Amino acid sequence: MSRSEDPRLTHPDRLYWPDDGVTKEGLADYYAQVWTRMAPFVVGRALALVRCPDGINGQKFFQKHAWKGLSEHIRLARDPEEAEPLIAIDDFDGMTGLIQVGALEIHPWGSTISDWERPDTIIMDLDPGENVAWERVIAAANEVRARLDRAGLAAIVKTSGGKGLHIVSPIKPKAAWPEAKAFTKSIADAMASDSRDLYVSTIGKAKRKGKILIDYLRNQRGATAVAAYSTRARPGAAVSMPVEWKELSGVGPASFSLMNAPARLAALERDPWSGFREAAAPIETGKGRKRAAA
Repeated sequence: MSRSEDPRLTHPDRLYWPDDGVTKEGLADYYAQVWTRMAPFVVGRALALVRCPDGINGQKFFQKHAWKGLSEHIRLARDPEEAEPLIAIDDFDGMTGLIQVGALEIHPWGSTISDWERPDTIIMDLDPGENVAWERVIAAANEVRARLDRAGLAAIVKTSGGKGLHIVSPIKPKAAWPEAKAFTKSIADAMASDSRDLYVSTIGKAKRKGKILIDYLRNQRGATAVAAYSTRARPGAAVSMPVEWKELSGVGPASFSLMNAPARLAALERDPWSGFREAAAPIETGKGRKRAAA
């Protein structure tokens, strides 16, 4: 596979979000400003990308495998269960390589490439159906938080950059993927069972109108979720933004974008996800699952 050595941007004035005037160079400037906060959540992990080489109005495709002409600064990640190499980055030069090829969304695995089989992060994706008020999404997030707390796990929140919220827990990388999936499924199923008018835990859209999908399927081998601080390949240049729990009532699903995120972060007194990895605890697959589902 041929590799390119230069991490610099070509065609820096290419418009990635035409309606917002955001260019390739503008995207690089944004990531340079948030990199120290974002790096712990994307470095050393297999990544899936949403690529839009000609911007959001052009061709859009999901990519996880390495490609011809890959930058030297993008790492080949050899998943023992995949014939073709995946991709990973180690530093901002790697991120620049992703920006160069139009990667407008960054979706990391929940495990590192040094420990493929044991996740160190779980995520519950709250995806509201039609006609679901934002206040109900916040209430769902607080219920997930309470269930995780009963299981001895920290719960940290971010906007998805779409319609919903992501509840994220750092965990000790001890349980394998099947245990992580079973644990998160137990929470989703319990919420759907306890509040049938509010939640569903199955993907089928026919059942989701007026309800919130508690999506636990991010917590299985090979699955990904959009990274904290990643942009989204959608109009408005939204970003997935870490927030404090107390902030939720004052924000909405479209509150944060590439354009306003740097000013928000500069004004913060503390990082909302400060101490993220230090808060990690193990998934207790027996009693812990029962407590979370109770």
